[in-house]
Amino acid sequence: MQKQFTQTFLANKRIAYVAASAFLIVAILVGISIGTVMVPIVDIVKVITAGIFHKEPNVDPMFVSIVWNIRLPRVLLAGFVGASLAIAGAAFQGLLRNPLADPYTLGVSSGASVGAVLTIFLNLSIPFFGAFTLPFLSIVFALITIFIVLIFAKKIDRAMKVETIILTGIIFSSFLGAFISLMIALTGEELRQIVGWLLGSVSMRGWDYLKIMLPFFLLGSLLLILNGKELNAMSFGEERAKHLGVNVKLRKLLVLIAGSILTGAAVAVSGTIGFVGLVIPHLTRLLWGPDHRHLLPLSILTGSGFLILADLVARTIISPTELPIGVITALIGAPVFAGLLMRSKRKAGRTWQ
Repeated sequence: MQKQFTQTFLANKRIAYVAASAFLIVAILVGISIGTVMVPIVDIVKVITAGIFHKEPNVDPMFVSIVWNIRLPRVLLAGFVGASLAIAGAAFQGLLRNPLADPYTLGVSSGASVGAVLTIFLNLSIPFFGAFTLPFLSIVFALITIFIVLIFAKKIDRAMKVETIILTGIIFSSFLGAFISLMIALTGEELRQIVGWLLGSVSMRGWDYLKIMLPFFLLGSLLLILNGKELNAMSFGEERAKHLGVNVKLRKLLVLIAGSILTGAAVAVSGTIGFVGLVIPHLTRLLWGPDHRHLLPLSILTGSGFLILADLVARTIISPTELPIGVITALIGAPVFAGLLMRSKRKAGRTWQ
């Protein structure tokens, strides 16, 4: 019986990874193919293969330019941003034991936005960092924000109830939003750049943005995935996790740092994109279960594919005009968020898992 259960469990997880990977691959191909000029899937595969092996593809040069220089970097960047926000949201939800927690509601995204807007507003450039100044300061401000939120929540409620932390995060998010609005009101020529960036977009981002995003994505994701087992233990409560031998303080710190790195880097290259870190982990958990050893990598795959498709809708729904990608994710995420709030109210007093 135990052997049969184990085999069924493993089979389900294999199906989960196959389904999530297939969803991502289809999203990438569709995202590259559809646009003002339609590019055949076969030609996309030829261009990407030739680019990887540094060969000349037997494809129309116009298709080569569209795929390699415009759509492929945009699609990949959207994928990395979606993956970063989704895995950060899944980790925060596991750590706080609440499906309403995500980088947006905890104020982390707003903190990262303040760092990025200050960098743009003051035209900052840190020596030796160069192009990495923007993501670096976004990450620093994201980390500062999450720690201030936790300290403030502890001052209000020593028990550090999840509801208190989330409400504190929302308060700080609103305050930082007002601070950003003040900077916009004071700015001049940078106004268009800051407003366009705040609305969330991966438009006109080339390979350079991917190079900026990739190291932070790999570091943050690796840190979270390596803590998947500990997140499982902490999702039952800190006391139980301590009894299981988990160094709770260290693991909490690592998860918060990794989540802030991912959020800060995502915000730095794409602006503020809400609800991805809320919706995707929740749907992934409903489909494949709460085990963080699988939930985190599955959230990466699903979040990546989701934001690629959201970006596709944003740039094609009223073509040739492009909508900010944050508008599309908000239209999807806001109703889901409202549903989660009502569901959590009904389940008050019961342990979330």
